[in-house]
Amino acid sequence: MKLSFFKYQATGNDFIIVDDRKRTFDLQNSSLIQRLCNRRFGIGADGLIVYRPEQGFDFRMFYYNADGYEGSMCGNGGRCIAAFAHQLEPAKNTFEFIAFDGPHSAKIIGITDEACIVKLKMQDVEQPKARGTDFLINTGSPHYVSFVSDAGSIDVVAEGRRIRNSPQFIREGVNVNFAESHQDSITVRTYERGVEDETLSCGTGITATAIAAHFSGLTKKKELVFFTRGGELRVNFEVDSNRYINIFLTGQAMQVFEGSIEL
Repeated sequence: MKLSFFKYQATGNDFIIVDDRKRTFDLQNSSLIQRLCNRRFGIGADGLIVYRPEQGFDFRMFYYNADGYEGSMCGNGGRCIAAFAHQLEPAKNTFEFIAFDGPHSAKIIGITDEACIVKLKMQDVEQPKARGTDFLINTGSPHYVSFVSDAGSIDVVAEGRRIRNSPQFIREGVNVNFAESHQDSITVRTYERGVEDETLSCGTGITATAIAAHFSGLTKKKELVFFTRGGELRVNFEVDSNRYINIFLTGQAMQVFEGSIEL
């Protein structure tokens, strides 16, 4: 049996997308998903996304980490599946879909020769929880944000793994972000649970860092530019009492290739 797939990336965060409009893909087959995401014995990706129809929405997004198990919300994955939906319906630029953490909307705000520029609406977020000088924030996925003086010198895998596997987080896991603030931008590097490695970019991590930067008083801006190892992202938001609302994550998403693999 052959599985057709599409490979997408958003600022270096890469995903296998399965068009499952016929509902034939086994969502419970974690060993298959793990093998498909394996970079040596499979297609290779940070995660796998299944696209399915959903009543009342344009589609439903099922997201799985590279370890084969269903993850929570993935911001870059959400932008990739919106770009994929636009590929299926080129005349349509706005999509309403449902993911692990609830409804989302995405808009294609630009198209280059290679990529779509996708603006994704995230869920509202409660105020961060301070942990010393660091912060815990759930932006659809749980994130730990630590502001550092030199993000480039951090051993992200070692430090991220240490925090992710600490007693507080060992059971459910947490994504760990190391952020360095500059005058007009913030650099972020992220260790992702489920991948158990540094990824080139993390959309929910960027969103968490934006909120942490504002909440901590590091910046008063409500529109921020971020640089990751995979490229540039932007986050804008509003503040309503003790909540962050109308949060949007914007950046490129593009198809890398499509193919099929024998299962």
